Amino acid sequence: MKIETSQFGTIQILEEKIITMPAGIPGFPGRKRFIILEREETRPFCWYQCVDDPDLALVIMNPYLFKPDYSVDLKPAVREMSWKAEEENSLKLYVVLNASDGVPEKITANLIGPLVINTQRHEAIQMVIHDSPYSHRYPILKPLSP
Repeated sequence: MKIETSQFGTIQILEEKIITMPAGIPGFPGRKRFIILEREETRPFCWYQCVDDPDLALVIMNPYLFKPDYSVDLKPAVREMSWKAEEENSLKLYVVLNASDGVPEKITANLIGPLVINTQRHEAIQMVIHDSPYSHRYPILKPLSP
């Protein structure tokens, strides 16, 4: 299947790789089908490209690469999506990044709104964690000490 993207032009994707978000993403009503694009030149960053909106592509990343002690209870997502408990091994966690003005030192991650993706079902949900010790603007790069 071919899709149009603002970032990468026309690209070919496998239809079975499309991830459905029944509840969508807060702030983007009606956007429910996405694909993860991994580009060699942007690793470890990935793109969460909306299949139905060429202009909607979020930069996402595995949070454990910059915050190894990140801890999220996935049970609420499993319940809300009616996933089976044994599918927890099929869950992948990503966080959405904010690339502020293209300055690498200012890139932050939303640790209170992780994306939980069930790779077995090709479904996802964006959790909203209340009363969290984490921030929605967690810096992913630590400042260098002088």
